[in-house]
Amino acid sequence: MTKVYIGLGANLNEPIAQLERAIDALKSLSDSHFVGCSRFYGSRPMGPQDQPDYVNAVACIETSLTAETLLDALQKIELEQGRIRKNERWGPRTLDLDILLFGELQINTERLTVPHYGLCQREFVVYPLLEIAPHLELPSGDKLTDICKQVPLNGLTPIQ
Repeated sequence: MTKVYIGLGANLNEPIAQLERAIDALKSLSDSHFVGCSRFYGSRPMGPQDQPDYVNAVACIETSLTAETLLDALQKIELEQGRIRKNERWGPRTLDLDILLFGELQINTERLTVPHYGLCQREFVVYPLLEIAPHLELPSGDKLTDICKQVPLNGLTPIQ
């Protein structure tokens, strides 16, 4: 089984309920075991500011699925919850599920980059991840506790 960290985010159609449904779906993933989830956090949107604030969290699962199979499963959950994929980056969305870390693997394919390319810069990833994995070391050898010292809170607020 591989330990996987997944970023969750939503800012449309009752974002807290979207994340709660996504967590339920993660608990039901085949060949996987749900380990836990951070609190929910309110965060400012990236990119265009003319959209609602986000609700974010980080979940942990253990899975025997491959990274690509897990990605397919996560995208299916997003679609089932009304996600419409657009070419617009950082726009509003009902649900976004990102594989942040997949064990110690470093993956760089057309469909998937792990560790997630924004993991070390985004407060809405770093702080929830720190909450559930305070001693985490990235595949690069960087400690999450050191990374968080470089990432300002930027208005990130626990909401649960």
